[in-house]
Amino acid sequence: MLKKPPTGLFVTGTDTEVGKTYVGALIVKSLVDAGYRVGVYKPSSSDCVHDGQELVSEDAIALWEAAGRPLKLNDVCPQRFRAPLAPHLSARAEGRQMDVDLLRNGISCWEGHCDIIVVEGSGGLMSPISDEEYVADLAYDFGYPVVVVAPNVLGVINQTLQTLITASCFRDGIPVGGVVLNNSQVFEGDRSIPTNPHEIESRIQVPLLAQIDYEASQFSKPVDWHQVANGH
Repeated sequence: MLKKPPTGLFVTGTDTEVGKTYVGALIVKSLVDAGYRVGVYKPSSSDCVHDGQELVSEDAIALWEAAGRPLKLNDVCPQRFRAPLAPHLSARAEGRQMDVDLLRNGISCWEGHCDIIVVEGSGGLMSPISDEEYVADLAYDFGYPVVVVAPNVLGVINQTLQTLITASCFRDGIPVGGVVLNNSQVFEGDRSIPTNPHEIESRIQVPLLAQIDYEASQFSKPVDWHQVANGH
């Protein structure tokens, strides 16, 4: 039986480099500011960097710092690899092997040490984590509502809908808490940016929870993330 905190959120994206960690850290900070003890977990990370002799995940550090440095950094991300590839391929490039069991069991150290945990996946739901499994497998097994981070650029409507369709169809469905639209970059001349929020909100069956302006330190409107985690 998977031992994990009973309440949590699983942050995924419509693609890589859409600002999952940035959004995840803001969610964590919002929960901390609301008085919750927040755990943070990134099952695996590639494209890590050396800090002395140790390989560290910058994504894990950002989440850990936002949470106030609970437990140890190694508990945030127990599997770290250097090459900027899918984690199992990054491990293979180093002559190592992804520990698929640890991807799931690594979260157990947070049980009893937090009121809510925020998990960040790698890439999107259908990003592979092994030769046979995907991020969606982890999201399904953890069972936490998914927060989909989508970049506010041309094409985001299709990307968001595809991600939500994937969640609804994977096994017998992955619960979705909602979508966050992230203005992660400044795209001059992208005329879709002002219209994307309404177009997405009118086409999805889950909430458009909030937007984030470029380099903003808070969401466009208050969100009760604990309620989202509880399916409300």
